Amino acid sequence: MKEEFNLNISCHIKSTLITFNAAKVLQDTMIMKRQLAFILLISLFILNSCNNPPQKAEPVKPNSINELTEEEIADGWVLLFDGKSTNGWRNFKEEEVNDGWQATDGSLMALGKGGDLGGDIISVDQFEDFELSLDWAISPGGNSGIFFHVLEGDYPTVYASGPEYQVIDDVGYKGNLEKWQQAGANYAMHNASNKVLKPVGEFNSSRIKVVDAHVEHWLNGKKILEYELWSDDWKTRVQKGKWKDMPGYGLAKSGHIALQDHGSVVKYRNIKIRDLTDKGLPLFKGENLDGWNIHGTEKWYVEKGELICESGPDEKYGYLTTNKSYKDFILHLEFKQEANGNSGVFFRSSVEGIKISGWQVEVAPKGNDTGGIYESYGRGWLHQIPDEKESILKPGEWNQMIIKVKGDRVMTWLNNELMTDLQDRKIGEATGAIALQIHDGGGIKVKWRNLFIREL
Repeated sequence: MKEEFNLNISCHIKSTLITFNAAKVLQDTMIMKRQLAFILLISLFILNSCNNPPQKAEPVKPNSINELTEEEIADGWVLLFDGKSTNGWRNFKEEEVNDGWQATDGSLMALGKGGDLGGDIISVDQFEDFELSLDWAISPGGNSGIFFHVLEGDYPTVYASGPEYQVIDDVGYKGNLEKWQQAGANYAMHNASNKVLKPVGEFNSSRIKVVDAHVEHWLNGKKILEYELWSDDWKTRVQKGKWKDMPGYGLAKSGHIALQDHGSVVKYRNIKIRDLTDKGLPLFKGENLDGWNIHGTEKWYVEKGELICESGPDEKYGYLTTNKSYKDFILHLEFKQEANGNSGVFFRSSVEGIKISGWQVEVAPKGNDTGGIYESYGRGWLHQIPDEKESILKPGEWNQMIIKVKGDRVMTWLNNELMTDLQDRKIGEATGAIALQIHDGGGIKVKWRNLFIREL
């Protein structure tokens, strides 16, 4: 029995050992399989990496100099300087840029050859409402400026018409500077405040924003100044200051951007602008007279996208009035006088038959106060233009006219020159239609186009 018991024990132990060893072998085999699978995956990964090396991530590039981002392009920004040439600019009252300015090392640079009465450059294009952004670096002791709404004509300099964003070395300029002469100021008009300038020779970033009559100056990301063109405060500053003997200073509604060469080396770059002008809705779409009413027997018709008024056989007064009345607005239009040009643009008006009540912005042959204000069947002339402004009208050519009526104030511009700035209680109390006129007497033909109105 003992031997049988020992034999059974021995067999059981051997069986257990065999089972254990088998399990151990199976376990080891599974581990090896996992290891082999892992090694195989690693090998495949390395092989694939060799055949297809990983692409390096593109580094994030800062905004390039003299280039626009996709977002800026979508927002309407355009470059005024391409970084390589002086294209898009010319010297004041000249056709090209002279050798006093060069495009070098990505900057539009004044070499300091200019002076108080020469050397400044202007943009080829003109702008009404806009946002201008640029960088500038002034030389030690240097002086320059950025101007807007600059006109040529009879003006001797850019600053005779255009307000200036002052560019100057506040620290190194020889002589004492008043606050209105310092960097960022509206030169000789308004002081800048809370500004932070870069050391001389380094680039500062500036912005000028003009919307209607509101102007903002920005420097290195901070707004340093804002003011209203043509306000009572504006007029007082002009009359008591440096510009009292310059009757056209700051009065233009639209004009060129200008950069000044005041005899100092100065660099400009990243010069870009976006047009913010909102002309509103079209009064005339170039196809028909929808939205208008004809009064009288004179001729009103559309031809080649232009609205034409022409004397008829009766040679009487005739009017074309809007269906809608307007109180406060800005009206943009263009006109071309042919075969005499005695006409006009009425505002806050009403017509019975061919008798009109309201106020007329005169459109007439040269020497007859185009841009002035006349009250029909009432007080007559409320404002006639000075003789020296008669040359602003371009007979036989397309002329631009802007009429702004707000409350009791009327402002008119002809080819961007202010012709009338009038306040009148009676005008302020009225409302009514816009009307175009044919004067009586016959022989009249006037063309109109690009009529847009924005209510205020």
